Amino acid sequence: MKKHQKQKHIHFIGICGVAMSALAIAYHKKGYKVTGSDKGFYPPVSTNLAEAGIEFYPGWHVEKMLAGSSLGEGRTANGDPDVVIVGNVAGSENPEWQYVQEHKIEYLSYPEAIAKDFVQKNSIVCAGTYGKSTSASILAWVMIEAGFDPSYMFGGVSINDIPAAAIGDSDYSVLEGDEYKSARWDNGAKFFHYSPTHLLLTSVVWDHADVYPTEEDYKHAFVKLVSGLPDGGCLIASENVGKIEDYFSLREKRLKDCTVITYGKNEGNDYRYGNVETTKHGTTFTIYNNSNTYNISTSSLGDYMADNMTGCFVMAHQLGMKPEDIIKHLSTYKNIKRRLEKRFDGDITVFDDIAHSPTKAEKVLESVRKLYDGKLFVVFEPNTGNRKPASLPGYDNAFVSADEVIIPRLSRVKVHEADPDKPIYGKELADTIGKTHSNVLFMPDDEKLVEYLLKETKKGDVIAFLGSHGFRGMIGQLVSRLSE
Repeated sequence: MKKHQKQKHIHFIGICGVAMSALAIAYHKKGYKVTGSDKGFYPPVSTNLAEAGIEFYPGWHVEKMLAGSSLGEGRTANGDPDVVIVGNVAGSENPEWQYVQEHKIEYLSYPEAIAKDFVQKNSIVCAGTYGKSTSASILAWVMIEAGFDPSYMFGGVSINDIPAAAIGDSDYSVLEGDEYKSARWDNGAKFFHYSPTHLLLTSVVWDHADVYPTEEDYKHAFVKLVSGLPDGGCLIASENVGKIEDYFSLREKRLKDCTVITYGKNEGNDYRYGNVETTKHGTTFTIYNNSNTYNISTSSLGDYMADNMTGCFVMAHQLGMKPEDIIKHLSTYKNIKRRLEKRFDGDITVFDDIAHSPTKAEKVLESVRKLYDGKLFVVFEPNTGNRKPASLPGYDNAFVSADEVIIPRLSRVKVHEADPDKPIYGKELADTIGKTHSNVLFMPDDEKLVEYLLKETKKGDVIAFLGSHGFRGMIGQLVSRLSE
């Protein structure tokens, strides 16, 4: 930014999420004036924003969003916002959002901002039901270490201590491609904004029934994404996505215009992985490609990490990186928080994972079951889409690896009167899982739930908290008590 240019002011309505705050910090580091508002502010996001020097305030106050108004502690905004990035927290009655629309201030959704300032000529997008955040963070790490200087974004907090979003100076970008709707005014998937030239597709298993009422609706979004690859584009697809030809059904010239590479456990894939061994300290496995074998070692836990890392290995290889360099950078990758994150390791082990659907929970629990001989207790809260009646068949046998499943008080969901598919709540979910599991409890009292776990667990047992919400501090309370 040249010194004589006016400093551009970007305001965030709903800055306190992991993704929005990372985006705000990325803009701030590039020299933009950044301010933000939200319902409330809590660590670690509030700490990260303060340390970055970003000005923010709780609540929705038009006067604080505008020029010269105090933000507290003597800080002031530097001119009216040139652009406002609007989070999904901004409902129609939000006064800041109303002001932006009434005064025709330029506004963008989160994915529109990513498309405008992060997407580069070589746009690498990681998409799929599961594994997309982890894969995007792996590729970002590998490419940073290899000197690519990519722009990137992934939805999580890196244990490698890199920010979750950054604007680089090269013509490469690595982005997590989320299939969830873009904004209140845009029901299309976020990944439609990112114009991938290189697409890593990890899995396609029906999810988000609140946005995709049928399995066909869900798959169609991915069909549209793949069919939109440009001539000369590249698709790296896991065997978990099914028949590749199906994803080119909207494309006139079909597969021959793209490089298509498959990977997975089974014979017939272009890249195959095997010899997966997971211990309490990490995972090792081997990748096979033609006559070549590559031995991979990572500190990350879970058999599914072999699948994630194989996909990333293939993509990095296609980008021209040498296998030995990819292997070296994979070995230093430490994962992102809430992906089988070990919160306590003593007589009892406590894990925290973002697995918020039955499919994701099943994979996480399978991995944990292989590592520990003690009883496995699971506290599970699904996301909104997996509380729709249409999603309930997916719970059949999803928790068979667990000895006991506990459903806590579920977060309230805003429901429109006209919506015929009301979300289920705790007792109904417990009854649903109980159809294929003999030991399921509904415990709506947080304090009693923590006390129950302390009483019922013994040396060698494991407690796994799975869900996209924060469990209202229960994990911290449990860890504190176990540490006494």
